[in-house]
Amino acid sequence: MTVAGTPVHRNTVKTWYREIGLGLRQIRKGIAGGHSPDRGQQFDRIGELTNLYDRQGNPVFSVDTKAKEFLGHLYRKGRIYGTAALQAFDHDFPSWADGKLIPHGIYDIRRNVGHINLGLSHDTSEFAADSLRWYWSRIGRQCYPEATSILLLCDCGGSNAANRHLFKYYLQRLSQSTGLPIRVAHLPSYCSKYTPIERRFFAHVGRACSGRLFDSLATVVDLMRQTSTRTGLRATVNVIRRAYETGQKITDEMKSRLNLIYDEVLPKWNYTTSL
Repeated sequence: MTVAGTPVHRNTVKTWYREIGLGLRQIRKGIAGGHSPDRGQQFDRIGELTNLYDRQGNPVFSVDTKAKEFLGHLYRKGRIYGTAALQAFDHDFPSWADGKLIPHGIYDIRRNVGHINLGLSHDTSEFAADSLRWYWSRIGRQCYPEATSILLLCDCGGSNAANRHLFKYYLQRLSQSTGLPIRVAHLPSYCSKYTPIERRFFAHVGRACSGRLFDSLATVVDLMRQTSTRTGLRATVNVIRRAYETGQKITDEMKSRLNLIYDEVLPKWNYTTSL
């Protein structure tokens, strides 16, 4: 309009844009990767189980593995206050990293407390079970000394997938060593972003680490331990240094030891380990 002879201030143009709903937009993840016909029924079931365990005074843990992180001077998104910008490599080649981190999280819904076990090798079913074992023996058991059962809320993929017999095998071994039945309720397929740990814990861990270089393992542990909210969320962090092998297959002998009790309601997603 200015070129045509009618000068217009840019703020006026911005006002016009707002009036017609025009503005800067970013891509939004709003298209579901698929649909589960039993989605509503399973969410109702999870709500029932959570309320039941809460009334009984038994723990309800939401568990999942956060996205893999790299150690070293590799670029990470976010901004922090400082007198100068932190310096990172000009390329994000994984081969330039000093190592990788597998953050396996456990979120105690009732106590609003999260824990992260940092693995240094691979995200496997055995690692997920070992992470739970460490947490229960060092923290969970002290917080729930009278517990008679544990409820785990998991998504349907990754190392704790609903169709992974290896995860069920190692979970049953954990159950037998603790003397407690472990009840598992998987969120429906394509619904992993709705797990409590994603919204109530991992999001705040990401905020605590935003814009910071993971230049050492000690730095990562310290940053994640600073996770907190005004509503009282706090975090503990541990490092599991054991190396885990990928590609492990469940053997017939392992399958013969599986003795799970499947629920009548959506048994593919709901089951309990037997002692």
